[in-house]
Amino acid sequence: MTGQLKLSLYEYPSCPFCGLVLRAIDALGADVELRDVMADSDYLRELVEATGRQTVPCLRIESDTGEVEWMHESRDIVAYLQTI
Repeated sequence: MTGQLKLSLYEYPSCPFCGLVLRAIDALGADVELRDVMADSDYLRELVEATGRQTVPCLRIESDTGEVEWMHESRDIVAYLQTI
């Protein structure tokens, strides 16, 4: 299923909630593009335009059909990653 999904995590390194998700990504060996919103203002703009929030971590899930879903909350993201 993961081959059909393009996953991107909007985060920044010093965020403790992001750290929780990053550790899960490493442990699971998940293929997730990291998008540091502090290092690249375009990523922050994309996040705000799509969700209306600056809150990280936020996982962008794009299906092979181009449908995009956004998921906030570190524990929700970790639980989702464990299912794919």
